[in-house]
Amino acid sequence: MNTVKCCEIICVGTELLLGEIVNTNAAFLSQKLSVLGINTYHQTVVGDNPERLADAIRSALGRCDLVITSGGLGPTYDDLTKETVAQVLGKRLLLDEESLARIKAYFAATGRQMSTNNEKQAFIPEGAISIRNDYGTAPGIYYEDTERMVIMLPGPPNELEPMFDEQVAPLLAKHTDGVLVSHNLNIIGMGESAIESRLKEMMLSSDNPSIAPYAKFGEVRLRITARAEGENGIETAEMMCRKTMEKIMSTEVGTFVYGIDEESITCAAIKRLRSAGMMVATAESCTGGLIAKRFTDIAGSSDSFVSGVVSYSNEVKMKVLGVPAEIIDEHTEVSHECARAMAKGVRLLLGADIGLATTGYAGPGGGNEKDPVGTVYVAISTKDGEYSERLSYSSMRDRIFIREAAATRAQLLILKTIIS
Repeated sequence: MNTVKCCEIICVGTELLLGEIVNTNAAFLSQKLSVLGINTYHQTVVGDNPERLADAIRSALGRCDLVITSGGLGPTYDDLTKETVAQVLGKRLLLDEESLARIKAYFAATGRQMSTNNEKQAFIPEGAISIRNDYGTAPGIYYEDTERMVIMLPGPPNELEPMFDEQVAPLLAKHTDGVLVSHNLNIIGMGESAIESRLKEMMLSSDNPSIAPYAKFGEVRLRITARAEGENGIETAEMMCRKTMEKIMSTEVGTFVYGIDEESITCAAIKRLRSAGMMVATAESCTGGLIAKRFTDIAGSSDSFVSGVVSYSNEVKMKVLGVPAEIIDEHTEVSHECARAMAKGVRLLLGADIGLATTGYAGPGGGNEKDPVGTVYVAISTKDGEYSERLSYSSMRDRIFIREAAATRAQLLILKTIIS
């Protein structure tokens, strides 16, 4: 076949349907196909049932010219993906001697005895070629005729991902006539519906590049995707994205953009801290150490994060962070004054350049008429002084959302304070 226009991804495994395993393969494959300029029109998850799998494969081949499967290539009786694909294609399964040799070599290298059922993995449909698996025992399979293409990959992501990058992507690149380039504008402080209303005219008037908002916890990502063809397709698509992003940045939406293609607000904060040569310490009440966890989840963050104090009780706020008792008596522990004192206290206590603090009512209990459930104060402290903001989330939001959103807004203060 010549050009691949669209693809369907079929992920095989009853454990996926039961929620025992998160299906990361579909997201990975969709992203990689997008870069190659191949549209993914459908994603299907089917259990280890040959009849239902056969129906899914027939349907996919009836509406797409490329089908990629993941899973079901193992040695056990319920691993039936290639058997089912072969049946649908009307092909016999033949032993691939090269695959068998690699499987035997894999077991020999790991010092394990190869079971006879592992030979099952070396059979591939007639007319197909095997895709080398240097990360496990199950080879992938590539089948192509004049009208369709089927690629079968093993289910474990640590096998599927490098196999796709190293071997499948080059194969598919020969069958595409364009590329897709995408960039994300990271936005905090403006909701998905508000963004769409401001940019609706721009979104409707342009399908290349396309503009689409995606809501996350406490932020929105605005994805700009451009398609281009020809030898300089990537450069052309990059230029198209850049012009569209510049146009968006000139609108009200642009004032809420904290970064481009940032993995998370934490990554953006760490980059900013590193570039400034500064260290941050955290004092958390309602977020209960969530901000500290976000920092320490990222390898190498020790060059920008000192430590944190979970000051959940007023006693800790006063005795450890040095918050004056009169502040809590006069303004309560959920206030601008307390948040600022906490941020200053942890900065001085731990010798950091920046102190970051949160205090509020995450619910379901607490709150009052002035500061109901969903009220959070975030504060930042530097040698130049303290600054705080009052956040107000609906009491209909659950505790998890309020804590996550508050942690995100607190980290945003770092970007506002350290001007790049």
